[in-house]
Amino acid sequence: MSALSPELREALVAAARSAAERAYAPYSHFQVGAALLFEDGVIVTGANVENASYGLSLCAETVACAIASHGGRRGGLVAVAVLGGPGGQVAAPVTPCGRCRQVLNELAGLGGTDPLVLCVGATEILETRLSVLLPHAFGPAQLG
Repeated sequence: MSALSPELREALVAAARSAAERAYAPYSHFQVGAALLFEDGVIVTGANVENASYGLSLCAETVACAIASHGGRRGGLVAVAVLGGPGGQVAAPVTPCGRCRQVLNELAGLGGTDPLVLCVGATEILETRLSVLLPHAFGPAQLG
């Protein structure tokens, strides 16, 4: 399924790992990093940012999408890597939560892509497509 070269895949995972190190997770201690790869080879990263009012916390993928959008990126999303774990120790692969799947879908839809999603664990990487993680997604077309 991987359409990424081994070098690009490694760079994307390394960027997500580096992002996780910058997570602000004083409550859950579950540090998450995300890395978004765009068509032009640019990688944009984000980390989770928790808040004492838990509902105001931001997931790593949402932060990365916001940074990309703020930087003028509208579409061209090729791949996403996400990893996380307690105290920054990655164990089992984690997938983007429902909210993040929706946010990623909006960004991918702007360029008509179905990005590869790498869910990184300590010893394995689950590879899937966003459309598999979020079938029958809600998007701009449903707004009329």
